[in-house]
Amino acid sequence: MEPLTLEVVQKYLIRHTVAFKLSYPSGSNEEVEFLKQAQELSSISVVNNFECLRQIGRKNDFNFGLSMEFESVDDYEEYNNHPDHVRFVKDVWIPSVEEFMEVDYEAYEQNADNGV
Repeated sequence: MEPLTLEVVQKYLIRHTVAFKLSYPSGSNEEVEFLKQAQELSSISVVNNFECLRQIGRKNDFNFGLSMEFESVDDYEEYNNHPDHVRFVKDVWIPSVEEFMEVDYEAYEQNADNGV
């Protein structure tokens, strides 16, 4: 079996997630417009399985989440640098989001070399 190296990891699926709290009242026109613009990120060609999620748990103060997948680290970097994403962050995200937590995952496979 191949050892787990950066080269091997880059073949795995990347899942980008962010949980966030908007500075707008729930149900406001601003909230609706923010979520509409967030969903437009799904049109970036390297984005797969895009989801806009409403938080229902009580274990944190976030009220929404975004989740999307990428086929490779290179695709994830392409998304991060894509003009539509850069514009969204600058013009929509920064003025609208009070608090957030970003978590990025890669698929993990057990193998003999990593001992898990």
